[in-house]
Amino acid sequence: MFRRNQSLSRFFAFFLGSFLFFNALTACSQNASAPNGNTAQNQNRPTTNASTAFPAAQGCKNIGILLPETDTSTRWESYDRPLLEQEIKKALPDAQIQYANANNNADAQQNQAESALTRGACILVIGANDSQKASAIVQSAKTTGVPVIAYDRLIQDNDLAYYVSFDNVRVGEMQGQYIIDQYKKGAYGLKRGANVAMLNGSRTDNNALQFREGALKVLQPYFDRGELNLVFDQYTPNWDLAKAQSLTEGVLTREKNNVQAIYAASDILSTGAIAALRAQNLNGKVLVTGQDANASNIQAILAGDQSMTIYKPLINIATAAAQIVAALSNGTDTASLTNATTKTTEGGQILSALSKPQLVDASNIQDTVIKDGFLTKEQVCQGLPTGAGKDLCS
Repeated sequence: MFRRNQSLSRFFAFFLGSFLFFNALTACSQNASAPNGNTAQNQNRPTTNASTAFPAAQGCKNIGILLPETDTSTRWESYDRPLLEQEIKKALPDAQIQYANANNNADAQQNQAESALTRGACILVIGANDSQKASAIVQSAKTTGVPVIAYDRLIQDNDLAYYVSFDNVRVGEMQGQYIIDQYKKGAYGLKRGANVAMLNGSRTDNNALQFREGALKVLQPYFDRGELNLVFDQYTPNWDLAKAQSLTEGVLTREKNNVQAIYAASDILSTGAIAALRAQNLNGKVLVTGQDANASNIQAILAGDQSMTIYKPLINIATAAAQIVAALSNGTDTASLTNATTKTTEGGQILSALSKPQLVDASNIQDTVIKDGFLTKEQVCQGLPTGAGKDLCS
């Protein structure tokens, strides 16, 4: 009996030891995998743990704002910068802001980020010049517990803290749907078999990928059925106007001017497309989409050269970014400040605050960009060709 009890004791001791050893291994394995940002826990990081994940943000008053460029859109310096500075100081009155613009150079932006961190920036708000390369900034900030908020453009990094933007897939859907709506009306010579060219944005800008994705959600069934023909589909490096004009000239030459609609992802691209169309006396005869509601493009809509644009109230995303900055600094919960999650290419889930875009055409300029104060009536009407915009500008 004594030997039997000894045997049982040894068995249970062995079992208990094995169990504890297995649990220890499991815990070590879980802890080792956590920093790489690919675990479910990190992908769905709860906002209430922000103080633990980003210790440098606690009490932070030194905010770095890095924007991507100045040469393809007036928005970054004319709207985003002043709005971000205004809203951050409103939400966090004693904030000090470091600002830099990358001027379309991803390496310069990384250097600007390192400089801001060296000078004590403890929260970064970044409009990425390159969605992939900006990952290096997120990783550099991570080493000192500094959170990065991706502003308008997603940064492809699972350790990104937050993403503040518009529903960019929805932007593309609205642009694509406008083409279909005009096709159904038979406008712009759009009938069965009509040719459509897609002039997409910069491949290094994640937004451009999302715009195209949204547009094709709507357009692809019509391409598949042969109701419309996709004759061109290309990205435009750096959203460059001259390149957009050159690409449009190329497709017009190849198709012998037989193009009825141009999906231009932004107003800067539509400006290039319209220049190419004008050279062939096709401006106003070909449907051209756009995005950003630049003053010159609203004028192009009133003149009949551009068909529509997408207005994105930038005050909404500037305010959202500022509120997240203040919450991080004050150590308060950000749950009420986000309304979505956005996937990275590596499968991460980034807490996001996404605002709604608005479609603008000749029928609702007064009720959108002018009513909101984004543009004034004088900006829109000054220098218009005789007879253009008569209902709005008279």
